[in-house]
Amino acid sequence: MSTISSSPSRSRSVSRKGKPKTPPRAADPVRDLAFDIIRGVVEHRRMLETTLEKSSVEEGRDRAAGHRLAAATLRHMGSMTELLQPLLRREPPVAVRCALLMGVAQLLYLQTPPHAAVGTIVDLLHRRGLSPFAGLANAVLRRVSQGGQELREGLDEARLDVPSWLWSSWGSRARAITKGFYQEAPLDLTLKSSDMRPEEGDVLPTGTLRLPHGTRITTLPGFTEGSFWAQDVAATMPVHLMGNVQGKKIADLCAAPGGKTAQLICAGAHVTAVERENKRAHRLEENLKRLKLTAKIVAEDAMTWRPHEALDAVLLDAPCSATGTLRRHPDVLWIKRPRDVRTLAEGQSKFIEAAYEMLKPGGMLLYAVCSLQDEEGPERIQEALEDGKWRLEPFTAQELTMMPEALTPEGFFRTHPGMWVEHGGMDGFFAARLIKC
Repeated sequence: MSTISSSPSRSRSVSRKGKPKTPPRAADPVRDLAFDIIRGVVEHRRMLETTLEKSSVEEGRDRAAGHRLAAATLRHMGSMTELLQPLLRREPPVAVRCALLMGVAQLLYLQTPPHAAVGTIVDLLHRRGLSPFAGLANAVLRRVSQGGQELREGLDEARLDVPSWLWSSWGSRARAITKGFYQEAPLDLTLKSSDMRPEEGDVLPTGTLRLPHGTRITTLPGFTEGSFWAQDVAATMPVHLMGNVQGKKIADLCAAPGGKTAQLICAGAHVTAVERENKRAHRLEENLKRLKLTAKIVAEDAMTWRPHEALDAVLLDAPCSATGTLRRHPDVLWIKRPRDVRTLAEGQSKFIEAAYEMLKPGGMLLYAVCSLQDEEGPERIQEALEDGKWRLEPFTAQELTMMPEALTPEGFFRTHPGMWVEHGGMDGFFAARLIKC
């Protein structure tokens, strides 16, 4: 488990008459950042990464610790909310509840010493203009520090930590998914070639190099030279499932940050990477530059962009709910709504239609989403097959010998965070292969 540092030191000042003043509340960037992230998620449905990008906390230990505290709080938010209920006479303001949840996360999951876990939250409330609730926080968190494990008894934490609509949508897979949900995701690297492997890490059956959570990629030998890039093991599979792409003309739609584009280039394809947002297209360009790889980058909307000549294949990693990335982005649990999935599914169908117009007859569409939702996976494929313009080319057991558990009876590729949990898990992904009739 991770350990969050103890409370910052405070100096004690004295008034002119010699009476002690209330000690000033020292800055605590770790808790302040975590508090801003959690409030952003709970109050404004703002993505964790959005708050991080806007934060004045610079890259380094404080930023990493703040992110870790926020992520732990979001992972356990449902069960911690249930745990707090009998300790509260009435529901506190949302901001106070967020602070209390941070305190419980420090006590129960981050091995923070009790005096620090309580003191830092009391100080946080004072700094944020919530002093009237400091006494409440002190009393409640001390109660948790004394009997937290007893308070957890009988709680179905996995069930409580997933919103009801999501749990229901996952059906029989729900508990298996949560087995990997609580693990902090390791760092997975895709290598440009096998002779560029850093000395550290374990090689997975797919060829992915896995390093422990918290490894900073920029410090690894070979990063500056462009020897590898970060890419979850499940995210590498769509390109593998395209087969031999040597010499083929392929469009990678919604391509940023560029991991799959890089895979295609290294496999010998002639790649056009299409990305609508200029900022994301620039990020894609910078990533390929570091890797010393070249692709044609098009900053246009893939819905309307069309190639000058028909393509051999299209890789569509479509915009989705990203529910498969829960290990890295637990905020997704509390931000997404059923209506968001429906809206995204409509867009995914339009992307599939656009891909059809880009392909030559017999061309391949490899459709993928990092989602656990049926609406964004098998249901989109079934809809695409209804008008006879596509035929499904199922994946085979031979193609998935390195990850056989991901092959579905329909011939789809499907993973979830509970797979390979003994090795650190993986993201949830869905992929299907369609051929233009």
